[in-house]
Amino acid sequence: EGLTDGHGKELTYDRVYYVGEQDFYVPKDAAGNYKKYPSVGESYADTLEVMRTLTPSHIVFNGAVGALTGDSALQAKVGEKVLIVHSQANRDTRPHLIGGHGDYVWATGKFRNVPDVDQETWFIPGGTAGAAFYTFEQPGIYAYA
Repeated sequence: EGLTDGHGKELTYDRVYYVGEQDFYVPKDAAGNYKKYPSVGESYADTLEVMRTLTPSHIVFNGAVGALTGDSALQAKVGEKVLIVHSQANRDTRPHLIGGHGDYVWATGKFRNVPDVDQETWFIPGGTAGAAFYTFEQPGIYAYA
């Protein structure tokens, strides 16, 4: 049936971007340096200890630091409609499009639900994926945080 505004109006988009937010739990040695292990299996006990703190050592988007910056930055032209799908497997997150807003937002990724409208920041519960639909009306740099 396609994507709608929840009231029967069809929404079409020019681009779709996926943003995967991941947490890493890297153990440190007594001096505060990140530890290295000969194999993943050998890191298991230390990594589990760090994970139990529920405080990630690194939070990255799409698997690496800088994965969405520079030459890898998400691009859109004025007038384009963009659907951004954002997932976070471990904990709650609050994406925000600085300089814009989500015209339509499905915070839990359920496209059959009526979306929220005009959201500057949206809440995505851990273990889910959300989506925001935005039309870029002005030229400029829009930071996605």
